[in-house]
Amino acid sequence: MKKKLLCMWIVFAVCMGFMTGCGPKKDNSIKDASQVIGEVEQVKEFMFIVNDDSGASYAFSFTEKPEGLSEVSVGDTVVVTYTGVVSEIDPFKGEVLSVKKYE
Repeated sequence: MKKKLLCMWIVFAVCMGFMTGCGPKKDNSIKDASQVIGEVEQVKEFMFIVNDDSGASYAFSFTEKPEGLSEVSVGDTVVVTYTGVVSEIDPFKGEVLSVKKYE
C-alpha cells in the first residue's frame, strides 16, 4: 500500500512538473525594448543603417528580416524597436523587433 501511494505521488509530481514547464512563456523582450528614430540611409540583405537627428549612425544587423522593414525605403524616417545594445562604433548585439514609418 505504501509503495502504491508513493508511486502515485511521484507520478503526480512528474505530471505537475510537465504541466508547469509547458505553459505559456512570458515575453520579456517588449519590456526591455528600446527605440531609435531616424532616417534610413541604407538597406541590405542582412542589415540596415539609420541616422538619427543628432547625426549618429546606427547599423542594425539581422538574420530574419524584421517586421516592417520591407515597407520602408531609403530616405524614410522610421522608428526602430529593438532589444540589446546599439552603438555607433560596436556591432549591433540584439534583435530588431520592428521597423515602422515615423508619423
